[in-house]
Amino acid sequence: MLTASEKKQLRVLAEKLTTRYQIGKNEISNSLICMLDKALIAKELIKIDVQKGASSSVMALALDLSTQLKADIVQVVGGVIVLFRRNKEKPIIKFTK
Repeated sequence: MLTASEKKQLRVLAEKLTTRYQIGKNEISNSLICMLDKALIAKELIKIDVQKGASSSVMALALDLSTQLKADIVQVVGGVIVLFRRNKEKPIIKFTK
């Protein structure tokens, strides 16, 4: 669970990220989960763009993804989801106090 301060720091970092992953009408598939899992291991912080063709709400997709990936939801704004999961072996993002 992230603290408010950690979420704030992650939101600042997320502003610099370009959206790299998209969810469309096929929504969440095993291949998408596998790809996002690898991305979280490599980067810890990812942005996902939900296309207008998705039948579920953005928040429902964010909750589903966070559960399946064991990641924290940093932010959901419009059609963009920001997820964070700490890499326990090689942490990349350092939090300030």
